[in-house]
Amino acid sequence: MYNTKKFTELLDIMDKLRAGCPWDKAQTLESLRYLTIEETYELSDAILRNDLDEIKKELGDLMLHIVFYAKIGEEKNAFTIDDILDSINQKLVVRHPHIFSDTQVDSSEQAKANWEAIKLKEKGRKTVLEGVPKSLPAMVKAYRIQEKARGVGFDWDNTEQVLEKVLEEFNELQHEIKTGGSHQRIEAEFGDLLFALINYARFIDVNPDDALERTNQRFINRFNYLEEQTLQKGKSLHDMTLDEMNVYWDKAKHEECKGEPTCSPHE
Repeated sequence: MYNTKKFTELLDIMDKLRAGCPWDKAQTLESLRYLTIEETYELSDAILRNDLDEIKKELGDLMLHIVFYAKIGEEKNAFTIDDILDSINQKLVVRHPHIFSDTQVDSSEQAKANWEAIKLKEKGRKTVLEGVPKSLPAMVKAYRIQEKARGVGFDWDNTEQVLEKVLEEFNELQHEIKTGGSHQRIEAEFGDLLFALINYARFIDVNPDDALERTNQRFINRFNYLEEQTLQKGKSLHDMTLDEMNVYWDKAKHEECKGEPTCSPHE
């Protein structure tokens, strides 16, 4: 069970901070923006690590930011925390007619399509893709573009078609490279290949951003191991050959797989 007194306590703390702390008094909507983005990425990192204790802490940080924005909105006579809660409550009810009305859905895909259709009508948007934020990272933006297009039926029929498209785009990129295509053409074909791969990831139920970030973390862990082992030997990476570094790299992969029955050191 949740305790509403805890939320009220947070609101009271925010009032005191805004009134008495020089740093909190100086903050604006704009100054908090980049900090909120940072907190969101920290939450993302904790989720990818499946660190439940850290997830709890990062959610608390984000909750603080929401309360902070609400306090500033109240000072501007623009909105209050009650307005924020009313807004999201109303949105959830309106966009879930299969729960709060008599609409019938048979799958999560139908529920998502209803959500997008209602959202488009609510906001008076003229195009399906108008609601994709311009500031989203490119990979996340591509994924959302594809999801929204799927919501109105513009999508491939099956995974095999998407894989064929990936191979087609790869071959077109290779052709441009081998025939001395311009940098602009190579970049365009590379972008098409990435877009097709993100589409393929969606069809095999893989979030491409999560997948790439996990690969980033594996590389960082392995490279750190390589560097640590090199320093312990009294050597420098600059003085080692690639073959020598690969020995430690392979050891790092084997260390990763200890106690993990499904892990492959060849990945």
